[in-house]
Amino acid sequence: MITYIDGKYVDDADATVSVRSKALNYGLGCFGGVRGYLGDDGQQVHVFRLDAHIKRLRDAANVLYLKLPEDSASILLEVLKRNEIHQDIYLRPLLIHNSTQLTPVLLEDDTSFIVYALPLQRYIDKDAIDVCISSWRRVRDNAIPSRLKPTGGYLNSALARREAKNNGYDEAIFLTESGMVSEGSAEHIFIVRDGVLYSPPSTEDNLDGITRRSLITLVTEDLGLPFQERGIGRTELYFADEVFLVGTGAQVTPVNSVDRRLIGGGGIGPITARVQKHYLDVCRGRVEHRMSWLTPVW
Repeated sequence: MITYIDGKYVDDADATVSVRSKALNYGLGCFGGVRGYLGDDGQQVHVFRLDAHIKRLRDAANVLYLKLPEDSASILLEVLKRNEIHQDIYLRPLLIHNSTQLTPVLLEDDTSFIVYALPLQRYIDKDAIDVCISSWRRVRDNAIPSRLKPTGGYLNSALARREAKNNGYDEAIFLTESGMVSEGSAEHIFIVRDGVLYSPPSTEDNLDGITRRSLITLVTEDLGLPFQERGIGRTELYFADEVFLVGTGAQVTPVNSVDRRLIGGGGIGPITARVQKHYLDVCRGRVEHRMSWLTPVW
């Protein structure tokens, strides 16, 4: 695969950083996750919400004193073109502090911008997953900014997901330090109760999620479903009729059980199934009035 790094398009093997890099030693950086979907013609690839992803990455760069190139969106598309992509694909734009100085200081001038791509069908390879409430708490936004995607902050996610795996679950759900539902290790959470969808706001120490915001628009405007953004307590997950996780990687992933409590009848619920289908139809360019969310590669 061809990767972009600091103005050059090179083979993956040549896209390297020093073992002394501050990004490696201190986790100083941020990233984005962007999906491209193969259209029904088998040729065109539609990049989902590219402008929104670039805006969030630019905002994150501002917080972390990094420089995002003005033509970053064009660079992402060029990576896909140079790799002759005609399949579902995942793009990772990555901004890191790449100085070799022995100090965890944020300096704009040591920015490296990297973009790589990899084929991706399903991030979570199950029709419905079993999750647990993690004993690890979601790191507070006032400690490590959680509404962006800081590289160092994903140690928090890794610990929670490993704990879940060790205990026989597919994924972990974080609570905030105050005990409210935050998000999964790398996904937002929605619940359904009596036909109404609920999701905690980004003030619950979770990511400013593009997929989450897109889903809220789709369920309210396209599907006509009632939605409320509000705090969710742990036990409310057990009471839910349906639970699903959403994200660039996870897309719309149904939850079968939480802490071994079966949700609804288990498997995918009827509202989750509607949301999942409509979301993927939008991503593949089948919904005419949502085509403005898609950027064609070819």
